[in-house]
Amino acid sequence: MPEHREENYINLKVKPFDAKSIKNFDDFLNALKYCSFQGRNLGIALDILYKMATNEECLTVLALSGAMVPAGMGELLCLLIEHKIVDVVVTTGANTIHDLVDVFANVGHFIGSPNVDDDELFKLRINRIYDTFLPERNYKNAEEHMLALIKELYGTNKKISTTPSELLKKLGLKIKERCLISVAAKHNVPIFVPAFSDSEFALNLLKYTVREGYDFNIDELKDVLIFAEIIKKSKEYGTLVIGGGVPRNWTQQVFPLLDQIGGLEGKEMGYNYSVRIHTATEYDGGLSGCTLSESKSWGKYALDAKTVSVWCDATIALPILVMGLLQRLKIL
Repeated sequence: MPEHREENYINLKVKPFDAKSIKNFDDFLNALKYCSFQGRNLGIALDILYKMATNEECLTVLALSGAMVPAGMGELLCLLIEHKIVDVVVTTGANTIHDLVDVFANVGHFIGSPNVDDDELFKLRINRIYDTFLPERNYKNAEEHMLALIKELYGTNKKISTTPSELLKKLGLKIKERCLISVAAKHNVPIFVPAFSDSEFALNLLKYTVREGYDFNIDELKDVLIFAEIIKKSKEYGTLVIGGGVPRNWTQQVFPLLDQIGGLEGKEMGYNYSVRIHTATEYDGGLSGCTLSESKSWGKYALDAKTVSVWCDATIALPILVMGLLQRLKIL
């Protein structure tokens, strides 16, 4: 039996948060590491994200769920791409279409409230995302601009075979305004949308099919293999996971895939780093709540991976974390 020693547990004191010593977000997060609960986890998250950002051999994948773009996080994500902190984006179709809504309407979302009459909103054709309003006319505006770009890209060819990532890159290179899709395209950062049909973006393509005679063949499976090739060419890997859902697991499942089809010869299986911000719980068995440790049992993370989960609203934790990182990197 191992000997029980107090020093195995009692070795590092909690340091009361000293507001007078805080000069910037980096100081703020570093001080939180010596406090408790999710504050400590957020401080640890900065250390891990900094290791990913400064490791030139580490491919960093942003797995982005939730309504982060309509929530006002789009510009923050653009900075992560521009400064080569994020190398790949895996997200929902919703975030891509909201990105287009914003760029074509010069920000198309409005501050709203959850305490409203949703029946009345429907009659006024105003869509609600918790406390954010999106007029249906702004969706219509994005639909019309998308169609114009597709006509410009493909000309008279109405039978279009592509992947979600290829289509988004082509659209991004055509968009002159600054947005997540255009910034990613110009910096050669692929955007993968694994549940592509689950979005207004895909519904727009269906409208073009019915009204304009297009025939879209969107190959989601090919994107899986494209992403696998990116992983194979990298030496180390990390994830910045916002939320859960399909983007998270699609990002992680690449290692079990490569384990089964080959491509990891001589390499450790699983991501080496992860920072996750979410509010899901593990005890209901849902995949979005499964821990990073549970994911190790599938080979999705390396056994010695450096990981942390922060239970917090991402619109709170992500801006604080990114500001701290940009200051530590001397970008801000």
